[in-house]
Amino acid sequence: MHVNYWREVHTTGPGRIGLGLLILVVTAAVLAPLLTGYQPAAYTGAPFMAPSAQHWLGTNDVGQDIWTRLLYGARTSLAVGGGVALLSLCLSILVGCSSALLGGLYDRLMMRLVDALIVIPPVIVAILAAAYLRPNTVLLIVLLSLFLWPGGARVVRAQTLSLKERMPVYAARTFGAGRLHLLFNHIIPDLGPILIALIIQDARRAVFMEAGLSFLGICDPTVVSWGKMMQHALKFVYLDVWRWWLLPTGFTLSLTVMGFTFTGFALETALNPRLRKEAGHADN
Repeated sequence: MHVNYWREVHTTGPGRIGLGLLILVVTAAVLAPLLTGYQPAAYTGAPFMAPSAQHWLGTNDVGQDIWTRLLYGARTSLAVGGGVALLSLCLSILVGCSSALLGGLYDRLMMRLVDALIVIPPVIVAILAAAYLRPNTVLLIVLLSLFLWPGGARVVRAQTLSLKERMPVYAARTFGAGRLHLLFNHIIPDLGPILIALIIQDARRAVFMEAGLSFLGICDPTVVSWGKMMQHALKFVYLDVWRWWLLPTGFTLSLTVMGFTFTGFALETALNPRLRKEAGHADN
């Protein structure tokens, strides 16, 4: 039975909440120049100004507008999340599909590589890389992608092993279709919902890890980041400024992660017939 996954996601409570939060954050990031009259690095007023009509969230210790930095920090988080999600998805498809279609020694070697990479903490690797390389956004995307794709590769491989035994794929193989034809015309289209779920999962993890690494100081110092804003705000926690500097930043990061989490949960329910049936009984 064909399932309209988009309808299943956006008509459920968690799905509507998740999509609403993500749309809100993306809109704020895209329209950042229209929502503020300042630049994130510009000195706009006296230090530690309280929220006002000119500075909605006040200013930090060097007079920079916190609302402006919050908006531009969303761009950094979404860029890292989107970049990591797409790159890790490409690696997952490449390794997972090729392992399932080729099999044999290649499959065993790739799965051992996946097992080895899964147990390596990406945060530790990022810290070591920052000790020898200049941290920047592109390097962070590459490093996180290299350690987030193995889980997706396992899922893609398992689904590909199942799909290649189905009748349309078997018929195409009988008529001489090559592996690339099977991959792009039969397997990847059927993997669509699973791939979307992997994108959401990897993007959520990447946004959270980027904030964590920035909080530890492993980031490009010229780029505005929510994690770096929180680290900077903690130095002045003894002042009232933490209420309009630290709390809004942490709250925005939490809402973004919640948006990905709720959307992923709704999609998981749509993909899993048993969960979908249980959700239907609960609604009744």
